[in-house]
Amino acid sequence: MSRWTIRRLLLPFLVAAVAFATVAALPAAPRPAAAAPDRGHEVTYDRYSLKVDGERVFLWSGEFHYFRLPSQQLWRDVLEKIRAAGFTGVSLYFNWAYHSPAPGQYDFSGVRDVDRLLDLTEELGLYTVVRPGPYINAEASGGGFPAWLKQVPGRARSSAPGYTEAYHEWLDHINPIIARHQVTRGGSVIAYNVENEYAANTDAAYMQDLQDTARAAGIDVPITHNQCCDASWTPTWASGLGAVQIPGVDDYPQSFECQTPEVWGPWGEGVTERLSENAPVYGAEYQAGAIDLHRAGYEKCRELTGPAFMKYFYKSNLIASGATMHGFYMAFGGTNWGWLGQPNDVYTSYDYGAAITETRQLTEKYDEFKRQGYFVRAVAPLTRTDPADAPASANPALGTLARSNPDTRTQFVLVRHADRASTTTEDTSLDWSTPDGEYQVPVRVSGRDAKILVAGYDLGGQRLVWSSSEIMTHERIAGRDVALLYGRSGEPGATVLRYPSRPSVRVLSGSVRTSWRDGDLRLDYTHAGLARVAVSGGGRPPMLLLLGTDQTAAEFWRTDTDAGPVLVRGTELVRSARVGGSTLSLRADTAAPGEVEVFAPRSVRRLTVGGESVRVRPTTSGSLAGRLHGPAPVRLPKLSGWRYRPEAPESRPDFDDSRWTVADRTTSVSPFPPTTLPVLFAGDYGFDYGQVWYRGHFTATGTETTVDLNAITGRDGVYQVWFNGRYLGSARGGVQADSEPPVNQNPGPGSFRLPALAPGERGVISVLVENLGHNDDWTADDNRFKQPRGLVGASLPGSTATVRWRLQGAHRERADPVRGPLNTGGLYGERHGWHLPEAGGSWAAPRPPGPGVSWYRTDFRLDLPRDQDVPLGLRFDGTGPYRVQIYLNGWQVGRHTADLGPQREFVLPAGLLRERGANTLALAVTALDEAAWSPPRLVVQANHWTGRR
Repeated sequence: MSRWTIRRLLLPFLVAAVAFATVAALPAAPRPAAAAPDRGHEVTYDRYSLKVDGERVFLWSGEFHYFRLPSQQLWRDVLEKIRAAGFTGVSLYFNWAYHSPAPGQYDFSGVRDVDRLLDLTEELGLYTVVRPGPYINAEASGGGFPAWLKQVPGRARSSAPGYTEAYHEWLDHINPIIARHQVTRGGSVIAYNVENEYAANTDAAYMQDLQDTARAAGIDVPITHNQCCDASWTPTWASGLGAVQIPGVDDYPQSFECQTPEVWGPWGEGVTERLSENAPVYGAEYQAGAIDLHRAGYEKCRELTGPAFMKYFYKSNLIASGATMHGFYMAFGGTNWGWLGQPNDVYTSYDYGAAITETRQLTEKYDEFKRQGYFVRAVAPLTRTDPADAPASANPALGTLARSNPDTRTQFVLVRHADRASTTTEDTSLDWSTPDGEYQVPVRVSGRDAKILVAGYDLGGQRLVWSSSEIMTHERIAGRDVALLYGRSGEPGATVLRYPSRPSVRVLSGSVRTSWRDGDLRLDYTHAGLARVAVSGGGRPPMLLLLGTDQTAAEFWRTDTDAGPVLVRGTELVRSARVGGSTLSLRADTAAPGEVEVFAPRSVRRLTVGGESVRVRPTTSGSLAGRLHGPAPVRLPKLSGWRYRPEAPESRPDFDDSRWTVADRTTSVSPFPPTTLPVLFAGDYGFDYGQVWYRGHFTATGTETTVDLNAITGRDGVYQVWFNGRYLGSARGGVQADSEPPVNQNPGPGSFRLPALAPGERGVISVLVENLGHNDDWTADDNRFKQPRGLVGASLPGSTATVRWRLQGAHRERADPVRGPLNTGGLYGERHGWHLPEAGGSWAAPRPPGPGVSWYRTDFRLDLPRDQDVPLGLRFDGTGPYRVQIYLNGWQVGRHTADLGPQREFVLPAGLLRERGANTLALAVTALDEAAWSPPRLVVQANHWTGRR
């Protein structure tokens, strides 16, 4: 790169880079893979589960996209919340486009520092499934492919030489980073996923080369894949060229129809198929949310895939197939900031209806993940099970399935509605042949629910004969077994425990009836609030049995300390705990004043939360209880003092475009044929993201009456047209091409009437074309992925005049070195730094936007409490024919499509937002006509006291 290029690249951003050094300028150049240290471990597997050093692992992982959260300080927050929900692992896509603005250029610094990300997963004790693609889909622009790949000859996702050379370049950078973070080298990476949903294509040699390339880079953990949709390659998944060690399955049984959340499982039963007799059953990508295809709003998607869906489908999957490896998509969705999203299915928010919202808040779905996640972590026999005879149900409306562990004989019985769509409440009696005898077990299943009941289980030092309540967790704490069981509020429950002799039983709270017969202690109750039963003697260690509802069970948090496990009830979140002497120190969040209760090791007499001492008292349950304060209210400044600056000097006929790129190509790699010549495809000239300006010069013949244009922008995109400075109007820029030929030859036509022109008169056509992102490569078909962006045709019907075209945008060789290539496009204001905090120039009092682009800026100061987590958003209340690009301190954090919706509120993530200091907000408003609009306002999206970390 020349010194001139370096200066041009860096100068507009130097001040901004310094300002954000703590957020995004942490150097992290790829380091070579190191030799395996002594602290490494062995990862193996059999048909039942993964194993680390011979110990079975139940992989319960949630998907997280670091590239959709451009704030390193918030990575920890989300990962801690994933861990706190009981997940044993996290699944990570790595987005090639996010790291590579141009061929041969790679950046792993700042918000792209995946070394730091993997360090975090190691620190937090989360196993990691890495998914480096090269193709990831993920509803990201290009499916994660860099836009420059569209100019590489040869079909992507194949063995074509051009593509092979390109993806080797990517893997040569990302694989060494992954290799040094493997479990086998003391890190967190337990499995490596090649490609993504590749059953749409069958190039086995390509799949084999991906694996060979990984192995050559030092990847020695098991290699996996997630099969989806087209089963044509199924027979070779477990053997032959291209077969992976642990094949997995994608499954989205609830589809993506968020507008009809009451529809139940239209895409199938949702049971993960066993694809190999030599590897565990792997639900590699299981539905945990949905794309909002019809813009119903992500709360509808959360309802579509809510707790009822999770109970029925996740538990069915566990018992019907015995899967011990799971990846739930998504645990946290995040934000399509900048030009990250793909053009057809998503808007700025990628909340996805996930368990953790885009604003990092916990939902009812999070509660259900926690109930199931704690269960699979606590009940070890679940890691090795075989199908078993299920107890018969006396009520045909309720069906049963069963598995058992061949070593411990522990049984797991799934009870659910035979009709999965049923919403009725049904009672039944199970004739259950347990390892400890024959029993009739009463069970109630209400609505769309499913229960996993356990029998013949050594619950710590206790013997659980059977229970009609579900196990959430159990631990040995302070010399006794503490077990938490639960059921729906109002449902009856019964639990039977076996003792060599009759134990002493005390009901500490709640209504529980006890009886003793032939070595069995039976407890009968109705799930309501939280009942507590203390059992001692009988030849076993003492026990505290906690019997709760779904809701009270979700109020508990389990975490580890060096002194042993801890249970906490009453905080909004427990991040971690530490025991020092007689003090238990919690890192926890609270949303309001309330009670806190801890079950801790014997030595603990004192409690601190968030660094503050909490007065506690002992309870009859052997716990310590106290009271926490909540967060202080937060007042936000009103956004005022707006300044205005009109854009679009490019529309004026006297604008100097002599340094712009000349459109002179006559051929293209794209399979889409240009409608007219020269080729005007933006990517062919290096302009990959955001808006692109075109200017066409001609000398009139006097016969010109219209200019006919054709453009591709991605769905809902537009292009605007001026002639000699006069606004002619706008047109839609076409939609994603069909996945199969023939390609749409007329994607975004627009005919614009010209004023009368005299022969010899000079004419300048100015066109501003949006680029809402690049098509995915779902079908491994270049007709889809390589569909161009920008103008694809331009003509003056009836005229023989030659139009000479130039274009300008955000060139791939001049990407923002701090925020990356996806942050900005080719608006005049972006090219001249108007979105940056230190932008100078002449700004005026605000006025309504006219056709084209208008910029608005304001500054505001924040002084948020240091001991509180206060996510902030930007709220727009107006609607109209305009779009707004939102820049926070130079980062494009969202795009408000006022005429389309549904999103009106945009996250301002901490790290990009200075929570204590000055901030600059810049808005680029693109109006399609004269538009009235209202400036946005700051809003508090949540408020939690976190204490002094």
